Amino acid sequence: MIVLSHTGATMKAGSEYLAKHNREVKQLPEDVVEMIHGAYSKFQDSDFHLETDAHITQWAARQAYIVLGNMMTAGALMGIDSCPIEGFELDKTEAVLRTEFGIDTRVYKPAVMVAFGYRADGPMFPKTRREMSDIVTWA
Repeated sequence: MIVLSHTGATMKAGSEYLAKHNREVKQLPEDVVEMIHGAYSKFQDSDFHLETDAHITQWAARQAYIVLGNMMTAGALMGIDSCPIEGFELDKTEAVLRTEFGIDTRVYKPAVMVAFGYRADGPMFPKTRREMSDIVTWA
């Protein structure tokens, strides 16, 4: 599965996409749409310094990992194994998305891939973990 994220073309504060989404999908009143625009502008410009479309596209891709984590957790709860994949050829993946699926890669970018399935056998090696005290500090 390829998880797509929006790009700076759609996720920039005040974009036509965000305004339409807030008005038509969320059915928010105009004053709330304007309030959200202001909050997004502050978040992008002042809080996270997302100054270019590339910065916004990278931020949007990181949001896709929230979805990825939930999908992998849900799969695990159903007994389905998964593996996140970042090591793919972006240009070739985008070409396939455009030609085979009609995806506008100016609007959507592949953020991450994930494979789901059932393992044929048990793990080849025992699972190992660091000690909790080595990675967590309780304050």
